[in-house]
Amino acid sequence: RLIDTVIDEAIARCFSSYTENRLHELGQLQSQLKLTNQELTRLVRASKENLSHLAHELKTPLTSIIGYTDLFLRQNRQNSDPEDSSPNLEHIERVLRGGRQLLHLINDALELSRYDAGQMPLQLATIAVQPLVNSIVEMVEPLARVKDLKLETDYTHAPEHVQVDPLRLQQIVTNLLSNAVRYTEAGVVRIECTIQSEQQWAIVISDSGIGIEPDAQAHIFDPYFRAPLPEQAPPIDGTGLGLAIVDRLVKLMQGEIQLVSQPGTGSTFTVILPLKVEYPTQQAQAVSDI
Repeated sequence: RLIDTVIDEAIARCFSSYTENRLHELGQLQSQLKLTNQELTRLVRASKENLSHLAHELKTPLTSIIGYTDLFLRQNRQNSDPEDSSPNLEHIERVLRGGRQLLHLINDALELSRYDAGQMPLQLATIAVQPLVNSIVEMVEPLARVKDLKLETDYTHAPEHVQVDPLRLQQIVTNLLSNAVRYTEAGVVRIECTIQSEQQWAIVISDSGIGIEPDAQAHIFDPYFRAPLPEQAPPIDGTGLGLAIVDRLVKLMQGEIQLVSQPGTGSTFTVILPLKVEYPTQQAQAVSDI
């Protein structure tokens, strides 16, 4: 028994010593991980700030280039012989298109960085749903007319009024509706507004376009991701940021976005929002203090 007791005590001391050493090592590792995490957070923040600053710096000269290029084109179309200047004007038009696309990319990148930095406050207002959506449909209609697409709206079960950020809602619907038109070569693009429950309503945008492959659907809201096009589909310009911005704006207004798509058949995006969006906690406090 004495021997057993001595052995048990020795084992206990060894185990205690081993445990203390491991706990000490874990404590050191935790401290190192904390410092590493802080450094990574600082680097990511600095990187985002640098990107935002760079985008702002690029916008000013780019806006000037676009403005003067557009002015040059207008003047030459009015004053020049079309046969002599058409090749040169074509080159200038390419510069203008490229400049506008780059400016669009910069604006989207800035929008994304503002959201990620928590610098996108809501400006809530009670609005009538149908007039706002109709104004967006009218804006997108010329794009649909060029492709001989039918634009349908359905307000049968729509709420009359909702509390949202009108500008952000307009961005969401414009982006989804214009995407539906761009990725549809024939058929119908449809937008429906409907009450989902006592607390929620939905905007459903569906098309008869090329659809999205299942593998791509998992990444469709990732920044800069663009779903591959079918071989027979015409090339489509884009930044790969539109749906990422839509996803973040929907979340900002306490909603969710759902996608159902079948390649070759079409896609349906459903945005579900509260009938009455509330200010986030921090902003609500700031608003109440005013």
